Amino acid sequence: MAKIFRRIRIDMLTNNRLGKYLLYAVGEIILVVIGILLALSINNANQEKATQAKELAYLNGLKNEFHANQQKLQNLIDVNKKNYESAKSILAFVDDTIKTNEKRLSQLLFDAFAFEIAFSPNNSLLNEMINSGSLKDISNNELRIHLASWESVMENIKFQEQDLRTQRENVRDLLRSEQGSIRTVFDQTKVSQQVLDIPPKEHRFSNNALVQTRTFENNLLTFILTSTSAETAHYIPLLQEIDKILNLLDTELKRE
Repeated sequence: MAKIFRRIRIDMLTNNRLGKYLLYAVGEIILVVIGILLALSINNANQEKATQAKELAYLNGLKNEFHANQQKLQNLIDVNKKNYESAKSILAFVDDTIKTNEKRLSQLLFDAFAFEIAFSPNNSLLNEMINSGSLKDISNNELRIHLASWESVMENIKFQEQDLRTQRENVRDLLRSEQGSIRTVFDQTKVSQQVLDIPPKEHRFSNNALVQTRTFENNLLTFILTSTSAETAHYIPLLQEIDKILNLLDTELKRE
């Protein structure tokens, strides 16, 4: 093809047809420009297609992550609720007119203070996107803002959970003191036999006197307040935030 165009140019110049040659040259330039624009258009289309495929993969991955986080958080809320409801029930034992039920008290102490509360979401994909700068591949501005602020939200949650952990340990310290007995709690909830594989003690130390002290009541009330605050001020809003992110992800996936 190049030889043909070269012959035409030589022929035009040889026959002194300058005007026709200039017209031909302009046409050739136009053809080259059209070819370049066509190549760029194809390249841009391919890049856009690749970007859309990448975004789709991110959206699906994020949906899986946040759906799992939603389930984790709901389970955590349930455990936290059981903790503070059990702690509320212990308040009844503070009244020394209530007949002592040591086994019931041990079960409540175990339910309230045996389990740690810590939300540990799986954010491996989101962290990878943030670290690699791929968050910009999310075309929905609102969704991108929610994802970018997720880390700061989690920092607030960790701060609240640290306070809750401190209040739980304050009550545990009382049970570990000379006034209390963790062994009694373990024996009467069958933790000693089923988990620790040790026989229960024949004579148990009662925790009833401990829970009737003002020190225990003060720490118990502080724990209840911190637990309920963690739910209403942090976990429920976080669950709503996850729901919002999942709704935005579903909206974007329906457009793909």
